[in-house]
Amino acid sequence: MQFINNQFQIQGLNVSELCEEFGTPLYVYDGDKIVSQYHKLANAFKGINVKIKYAAKALTNQAILKLLNKVGSGIDVVSLQELELALLAGFKKENIMYTPNCVPFEEIEEAVKTGVLINIDNLPFLERFGKQYGSSHPCSIRLNPHIDEGGNEKIMTAHKGSKFGISVEQVEEIYRITKQYNLNVTGLHVHMGSDFKSADSFIKAHKIVFGIARNFEALKFLDFGGGFKVAYKEGDNVTDINELGSKMGAAFSAFCKEYGKELELWFEPGKFLVSESGYLMVKATVIKETPACTFIGVDSGLNHLIRPMMYGAYHDIVNVSNYNGPKKKYTVVGYICETDTFGTDLQVAEAKEGDLLAIRNAGAYGFSMSSNYNSRFRPAEVLVYNGKAQLIRKREMLEDLLKNQVDITI
Repeated sequence: MQFINNQFQIQGLNVSELCEEFGTPLYVYDGDKIVSQYHKLANAFKGINVKIKYAAKALTNQAILKLLNKVGSGIDVVSLQELELALLAGFKKENIMYTPNCVPFEEIEEAVKTGVLINIDNLPFLERFGKQYGSSHPCSIRLNPHIDEGGNEKIMTAHKGSKFGISVEQVEEIYRITKQYNLNVTGLHVHMGSDFKSADSFIKAHKIVFGIARNFEALKFLDFGGGFKVAYKEGDNVTDINELGSKMGAAFSAFCKEYGKELELWFEPGKFLVSESGYLMVKATVIKETPACTFIGVDSGLNHLIRPMMYGAYHDIVNVSNYNGPKKKYTVVGYICETDTFGTDLQVAEAKEGDLLAIRNAGAYGFSMSSNYNSRFRPAEVLVYNGKAQLIRKREMLEDLLKNQVDITI
């Protein structure tokens, strides 16, 4: 989103006019940004066979999935529903990895029927998978490397106490099971969480993964997950993708020579690809001055963007209607009957009732984590791509809240 000719634009389209056309609250995604982020990551690894598997959970709208499929991305899914959405969006089964956690084993059986790769993250299921499928269906193994890093403890997934992955202290059991059932292990996987500022966390992980990989003879890939940090405000430290490409690429290339064949290097970013593309457009409903602070109340809430309340995440908020106005300190809050805060003590251009605000970096884990709490409707979604705005999800209505309820006589 750029400020040009005294108006905010996305690919030359006036953001205020988009909100007039489609209403607020409204999710707007810049498709060109998604494409550029994909190519930025893919091009950072010179001479390496890199495969990007978009982490579908970040944003599952069919239009977004189709766009990523079009530019060449694969996809990582964590539920049967995401798997079905990926297939509907046109992803080929060989480009899909299914990475469930704590699901019934029946879900894995259903996923096997579709022909996608299964990524297994616990010893009981690894053994059950071996008994049932042996070498007939390929699998990957998700490891827990015991690395305590990430932006927030709620998004750290590779520490020793994490529910994700098989502990590196249990590798002897992994070797026993895979050998006993002649498992067709084609890949090893780690995912440490989110918001890593440098390549160092990935360097720590690759040393562990390379050591374990030496004990598998038929690998096709090593997957180092995602978690690349993007900027949430001016001056933020972000993951240096070129540094990552240089350091990881050199280490990976050296390992492949030692291993005896060229493997694929996989990453599965979600936030990195879609976060900065997204804006949650909201309208100021009230300016409420109190002895403690001044609130801007808006026509949205944690039911549409829960990250600030769930993770303490920072999202920059811009007054689109008065961008050049004098800055004042505001706390921006939503309309949900909870302590429902988008940001505290923010410097925002002076606001009045009816002003249009843009909440930045809302593309990842925004709509996909939304709900109908307080019986509120989910907002519409719009994709701007090739200079054209298209509605990709209709705003919900009352019938959407009622459609799965069963009417009974009381």
